[in-house]
Amino acid sequence: MKKNSIFILVLTALVLSSCDLTLYPEHETTPDQYFRNESDLLLWSNNFYNDNLSSADIGQNDADDKIDNGLSAYITGSRNAATQSWGFTSLRNINYMLDRLDQCEDAQVRKKYEAVGRFFRAWFYFLRVRTYGDVPWFDHVYGSADRDSIYKDRDDRGYVMDRILEDIRFAADNLPSTWETNNTRVTKWAALALGTRAALYEGTFRKYHSDLGLTGWEKYLEVCAEMGKEFIDNAPFSLYNEGSQPYRDLFWGPEPKTEEVILCRAYSLDLSVSHSVPYNIQFGRTSFTKNFMNHYLMADGTRFQDRTGWATMTYPEEVANRDPRMAQTVLCPGFTYAGSTKVIPCKLYSHTGYEPIKYIGDEESVQVGKGRHPWIIFRAAEVYLNYAEAVAELGTITQNDLDMTVNKIKARAKMPSIKLETVNASPDPYLLSYYKNVTKSAQTGVILEIRRERTVELVIEDNTRAWDLFRWKEARLALNHFEPWYGAYIPGPGTFDMDGDGAPDLEVYSSSAVSNCATKLKIGDDFVLSEGDHGYIVGYPGTDRGGDWDDAIDYLWPVPKAQIDLYADQGYTLSQNPGWDKR
Repeated sequence: MKKNSIFILVLTALVLSSCDLTLYPEHETTPDQYFRNESDLLLWSNNFYNDNLSSADIGQNDADDKIDNGLSAYITGSRNAATQSWGFTSLRNINYMLDRLDQCEDAQVRKKYEAVGRFFRAWFYFLRVRTYGDVPWFDHVYGSADRDSIYKDRDDRGYVMDRILEDIRFAADNLPSTWETNNTRVTKWAALALGTRAALYEGTFRKYHSDLGLTGWEKYLEVCAEMGKEFIDNAPFSLYNEGSQPYRDLFWGPEPKTEEVILCRAYSLDLSVSHSVPYNIQFGRTSFTKNFMNHYLMADGTRFQDRTGWATMTYPEEVANRDPRMAQTVLCPGFTYAGSTKVIPCKLYSHTGYEPIKYIGDEESVQVGKGRHPWIIFRAAEVYLNYAEAVAELGTITQNDLDMTVNKIKARAKMPSIKLETVNASPDPYLLSYYKNVTKSAQTGVILEIRRERTVELVIEDNTRAWDLFRWKEARLALNHFEPWYGAYIPGPGTFDMDGDGAPDLEVYSSSAVSNCATKLKIGDDFVLSEGDHGYIVGYPGTDRGGDWDDAIDYLWPVPKAQIDLYADQGYTLSQNPGWDKR
């Protein structure tokens, strides 16, 4: 991502000053002299990307599918108002440009950058509504004389979401359809993708959290469906489907797969702009859970849970003949680095024994600071899934809806299609028992199948899973007090073939090792098993989230106490989310 020049530092300093008597040195650019042309507006708006879009990082998306060396605050129960913070500086910079667009004489350029600004304002606010619910809506920069505006209380989340969707609609109507070759700048299609994500979140959150007094969920799901259909019908995107492992390759390589990638952040070792996602996956002990693995179907489309003894299969047994995406996501027998023929066995190194390979390409990439693949913000598959879920929850889904969305994703994975009548007639019992709060209706079966697809298709992408659990009112699935973080099943001491070559290469022992296997792990020292000398590998043994999760409180974060105190010092009131003032 391009960095802004020294002008950003100068102009930011000007933004932070609200005194009308400020004098600027004659040799420096003043706000009234800036924002005159596309060059000025491009330079200023470059920082919107850095300030608002997520960087390559999977460390903060722990949920029921994945844990690692550091657990998210909602899982550990460490959220509190005293340490919580929110920032509005990036919003101020967006609004500052929007307020001064009339200084640009080119009407087309003005409209283009108004669309850029409104896209990022919508993005900024969506993240905060998702976190806090009600938030104060600011669409202009206010000076020190505008005290009532600066210190106004939080606006209702419905009001803010409606403003967000208005901004997104404007952005979709006025952003260019294409901008540059690697899709690192926002476009019409990125705006529609954001619209489906935001509207789906709000619609399903309201539907599944009616106990919080939220209504009107249908309106937001209809917006999601409308924007999703517009994207599907008109966008020049499809699913990347080249090579023998297109799903794995989508997340690996120096260039984005722009057939599918709508918006991404680019990295380049040549430009010394890199990340450490592959390194952190391996050495941060990123770990998939048994519950995640259970979401994969068999390769022929049948349910894994219909197999005799499925719950106590060993690692080599349970990963055999599954949805091909499993072997492109999880370290399974036969795994090799890109460009190598050397098979790398699973050594049960992670907290659960299930080791991710998504985002891992060649061996060099797993070194610290050697990640160079683009970080995907939006891709077509997510939009397909957003649309399908919206119409399923609305109860209007058709077989054609499935065929133009989810079944395309399954076809890329070489998996059989979903048949609407079949899955609705016989909802998957495992998923039905897992997602206890799912809508019970004639569409329950297909809703569950769409959730399955989201789980395996979007795993460890940009914090997707944790927020899915929040909007479905299923966050307890991520808390080991309610649903333990179990991993691979170990029947007891013995040897195992982990690389698929027919010879054992891993020994699990309880007292002393007796084999010549390359890897030897001792029960109780190297991992803990759920039944002592056998059972599931226990992720984070001894860690307990506790029984203090409250559905009426914990699905929102606390408003920062520092902000509440600041308002009070100025004679104003900033309201707290229910229950957090007593914690």
